[in-house]
Amino acid sequence: METPDDTTKPAGSEPAEPATPADTTGEEAKPTGIAAQDWAAAAADPRYRAAVVDLLGALAYGELAAFERLAEDAKLAPTLEDKAELAAMAAAEFHHFARLRDRLTEVGEAAHEAMEPFATALDDFHRQTAPSDWLEGLVKAYVGDSIASDFYREVAVRLDGDTRTLVLAVLDDTGHASFAVEKVRAAIDADPRVGGRLALWARRLMGEALSQAQRVVADRDALSTMLVGGVADGFDLAEVGRMFSRITEAHTKRMAALGLAA
Repeated sequence: METPDDTTKPAGSEPAEPATPADTTGEEAKPTGIAAQDWAAAAADPRYRAAVVDLLGALAYGELAAFERLAEDAKLAPTLEDKAELAAMAAAEFHHFARLRDRLTEVGEAAHEAMEPFATALDDFHRQTAPSDWLEGLVKAYVGDSIASDFYREVAVRLDGDTRTLVLAVLDDTGHASFAVEKVRAAIDADPRVGGRLALWARRLMGEALSQAQRVVADRDALSTMLVGGVADGFDLAEVGRMFSRITEAHTKRMAALGLAA
């Protein structure tokens, strides 16, 4: 998920690196329980296997939707250079989707069946948050994709080693973060009034994204069990609350990187 050369970044955009919860989740601590196992060992538990299939299905549909959205956003790009940048990012998202699809096939699951339970929620989110212009599209990709990435990174630290490696790989930044920050900050510098409109838009996106994430988890027993304990050791309801607090904090930092008030 190619990064513009640092010399193209506007002054003050150094915080643009996508904030992640990596330094707060204990990802560097020695894994224990399921996190210390490989897929073959962990998948012996049918509940864990079902949770991972759900997780990969949700991720796969998210990557496919991101590919489609970036391809559409490219049509709104004001310059050919911007259009080419977004096209390259869309291609990277499709590559991520293909890796997830292939992994599902490898473990004996049909990718389309694994994705199906999540299609309605994600389609609803994109329908309810359709951007009205190029800048709103950039903010949506930056805010929405980053929230989703934070959520999956939080879950990844409780996955078996093989699945964790794949999930973290497909969450790699395609370059959209620094690209969005550069373009949005430049637009605000040119017309400060743009900032107020985009700040309201980003707050709406945050609310919708968290609402959809909670809806997806609540609707899927295997995923909710993974989050609150029973499949992935160490997660409890209090930790879920702290997880969403960390995601909200990371969002606030990204808004500052954009030059917007959270």
